Amino acid sequence: MAFFVVSRAMGLLREIVIARQFGTSAEMDAYLAAFRIPDLLFALMAGGALGSALIPVLSEYLARDDERGAWRLTAAVINWVVIILGAVGVVAAFGAQVLVGALIAPGFSAPQQALTADLMRWMLISTLIFGVSGVVMGVLNARQHFLLPALAPAIYNLAIILGAWLLGPTMGVRGAVVGVVLGAAAHLLVQLPALGRLKMRYWPRLGLRDATVREVGRLMAPRALGLAAVELNHLVNVALASGLAAGSLAALNYGRLLMLLPEGIIAQSVAIAAFPTFSTLAARNQHDELRRVLLTTLRAVLYLTLPAVVGLILLRQPLVAALLQRGAFDARSSEATAWALLFYAFGLAGHAMVEITTRAFYALHDTRTPVFVGGAAMAANALMSLAFLSLFGGMGWAPHGGLALANSLATTAEMVVLLALIHRRLGGLGWTPVITALWRMGLGCVALALTLVGVNAGLAGAPAWLLSGASIVIGGGVYGLTTLVLRSEEPMVLGRITWRRLRSIRFP
Repeated sequence: MAFFVVSRAMGLLREIVIARQFGTSAEMDAYLAAFRIPDLLFALMAGGALGSALIPVLSEYLARDDERGAWRLTAAVINWVVIILGAVGVVAAFGAQVLVGALIAPGFSAPQQALTADLMRWMLISTLIFGVSGVVMGVLNARQHFLLPALAPAIYNLAIILGAWLLGPTMGVRGAVVGVVLGAAAHLLVQLPALGRLKMRYWPRLGLRDATVREVGRLMAPRALGLAAVELNHLVNVALASGLAAGSLAALNYGRLLMLLPEGIIAQSVAIAAFPTFSTLAARNQHDELRRVLLTTLRAVLYLTLPAVVGLILLRQPLVAALLQRGAFDARSSEATAWALLFYAFGLAGHAMVEITTRAFYALHDTRTPVFVGGAAMAANALMSLAFLSLFGGMGWAPHGGLALANSLATTAEMVVLLALIHRRLGGLGWTPVITALWRMGLGCVALALTLVGVNAGLAGAPAWLLSGASIVIGGGVYGLTTLVLRSEEPMVLGRITWRRLRSIRFP
């Protein structure tokens, strides 16, 4: 988990540098809108969809020590990714101006649309590179190698930081885009030494008649559609936000990223590490053990996520000010971002639980259920976004907060449905220990909230960095001590998980 913390810290530093350089400007809105089509293509063809489909199939090869078959499958998948992403990327680059004006950001001014289209063309290069890198990451994770895949995002973020910092003053947001492309290349290159150690073999093949290649495609298609639904929902939000005040899209982005910071450190890192274990247990039909591991993982993630929700809600303003308010990111930007963060924070637990639960379905070779549920949630998100946008505007509130609230409510509903379905699929998870753990965590969160209120009152007028830092340290300590006094099991479980992961680190 330590490496994911480093990666997320680099992601946060990236946002700090970008915020300082560009704030919540119209130029920043264009930069964010330009990501939408590249990210949609990546979701359809690679990324989490490909990893979720590739890891279970590779795990079966590795379980029977068929190294040659595993590498032949890997080669075929890489070749397909390059061909499809390359062809679609060229088409999207030629049609960029039309896509931006008609679909992505119809509310932007003409110069802002032209800038968005230009940035999008460059970002499509990074999408092709990320496609190959996503395959490599899946291969390494399937072999229980997590170090370089965890460090790769940190290298990517470092490249964007340097681009925004060194090139931003003269090139504007184009400097950050240069960092995006170079960072994607570094994301791939940093993982290659591990493949060399594993003695990877390559074949120029597509495997049209290979049953395992078709199985990867079969497993990947529903997951890709689910991720595409998420990206389409982001696209809807961008289109809606493009008609709001300049900087609304940037404020939403910063608020969402601050919410996803603990989600990435806690849930994504645990989910990525647990997925190969889920897959191995499912491949061996050890469903009793799979139930036990899944339930333990869910409890551990909740233990860390719930206090993060409380902290983000109560500390949103000093946190945003301490992390981002400098340079072009002024007090107005802080206020708009804190407003978005308030409503995004309510969905943090939902995001975290969905990350874990969907991996259990993928391990069981069931990609359709999460996709169906996720698609329904995203449709609800889009409908609620339209409704809340009007509602918030009518109440005199900043409308972009309604878009954040819609996302939180839809994700929470998705979590509830997925948990109910995995409970049925595995013949019951045994919720009594979870309920017992939840009331202990709840009391810990009450103690945390009271502590934060007291610290805020005691340090009123103090610098934002001091108020935020003291609140996190003191509040976190009170939460931990309260749950330990109540004999929560989760701290010990998390300690064991962290120790096992540290011992399993493999260096290239």
